[in-house]
Amino acid sequence: MFFEQLIGLLNTRPMVPGKTVECLRLWDTLTALQQEHIYNTIRTKLQAGKFVHYDPLKAIQDNMPKVPKQQILSFSEYYAQFRTTEEQGGWKMVNPTGEQVIYVKAG
Repeated sequence: MFFEQLIGLLNTRPMVPGKTVECLRLWDTLTALQQEHIYNTIRTKLQAGKFVHYDPLKAIQDNMPKVPKQQILSFSEYYAQFRTTEEQGGWKMVNPTGEQVIYVKAG
């Protein structure tokens, strides 16, 4: 959605040529929210005179939203640390494989 506008923003200054196809490939793997975040972040930085990489692919990668890391503990690690199997402190019990319970906490 924002790809043409993003390239237009990046073209307002010197830019490493020949990266449009690579940029579009990456862009197409992103969600609409990620694309909007990248576009808005780059636009804001350029308006404020802040550095945005001259390689458009690197500019996109540098301004992707940060994904919070998940903490994962096995059932036995969780029990050893908390001495209970009850969920607490943001930890959630999940069984992604249907065979083994783990505990996950968004970071």
